[in-house]
Amino acid sequence: MQTPIPCLFMRGGTSRGPFFLESDLPADTALRDRVLLAAMGSPDRREIDGLGGAHPLTSKVGIVRRGSEPGVDLDFLFAQVVVDKPVVDTTPNCGNMLAAVVPFALETGLVRAQGETSTFRVLTRNTGMQCDITVATPGGRIEYAGDARIDGVPGTAAPIRIHFLDTAGSVCAGLLPTGQLRERVCVGVADAQLELDVTCIDNGMPMVLMRAGDLGRSGYETPAELNADTGLKAQLEALRLECGRRMGLGDVKDKTYPKMCLLAPARAGGSLSTRCFIPHVCHEAIGVLAAVTVATACVLEGSVADGLARVPEGAAKAVCVEHPSGEFTVELELDPSDARKVARAALLRTARLIMRGEVMVPAQVWSP
Repeated sequence: MQTPIPCLFMRGGTSRGPFFLESDLPADTALRDRVLLAAMGSPDRREIDGLGGAHPLTSKVGIVRRGSEPGVDLDFLFAQVVVDKPVVDTTPNCGNMLAAVVPFALETGLVRAQGETSTFRVLTRNTGMQCDITVATPGGRIEYAGDARIDGVPGTAAPIRIHFLDTAGSVCAGLLPTGQLRERVCVGVADAQLELDVTCIDNGMPMVLMRAGDLGRSGYETPAELNADTGLKAQLEALRLECGRRMGLGDVKDKTYPKMCLLAPARAGGSLSTRCFIPHVCHEAIGVLAAVTVATACVLEGSVADGLARVPEGAAKAVCVEHPSGEFTVELELDPSDARKVARAALLRTARLIMRGEVMVPAQVWSP
């Protein structure tokens, strides 16, 4: 016996996974997480017995309901299902999966199209972050075809514009949770001491930024090369544990944040080159909110990105963040009264409905 659960399998940005109506899942959080683990086939490195893609980017879930606060159209809960551990993490945001929320809501009738384009306010329940998402709805239906291109996804699709309303301190206590733009960290790794400068920052995603050169790397290595670099990964994990504590996140050993990011000068005409770990696997691209956070560091004088990044003059800046499969441009506008505050962050994503149907979960996991 198995329990069928309706879902839409969707790509959002450079991630993908099943999206559920909250009402179709168990109300009890612990039971819900067991259901999601079963649906994704976790824990298993191949996720062979579920919908998961055996990678952090393809082991994600979206849960959506109608907005529960005034002025909010939709509530979104993101769940990162850890591939090889029985862990469902609903603490961080995911800006890529966020891009599929409005298309899902239109497909399922949670909201209705407003005209040739439709804009809805979405609350990400993980951190309380709000954003306005605009999608193409010609003829009153969501449009997936278009000319927008994002690196990390083949072909083109209809543009989805995300305007973040408030991203600073999404999980941490503020934009700079340690109170410093740059700080020296010393950790022990394999009977040796590692000491280098980092920037601990959270503008949508808690992150620890460091210069690749300080770790003896170029910052242009491929994800496969970095994933095979066990020495580097041990250093990054030691830094992550220490910086997580400094950022007020407690013991982050079993958490999916903070993300770790190596920085290097741009070499393809952008502002800065990146190699991000999420947190133990090198990202083939870069997460949406990770890109926003890195771009923010680029415009903050005194951060570890200062002196590496090339950014335009003026209060409104387009910061081009290079990553292993291309680039990600973030539009930032600084608060004229506070150079450390970002007044607006906006970006472009795409999404697509891949499949609709039911995912089957063993009855011994859940039999409502």
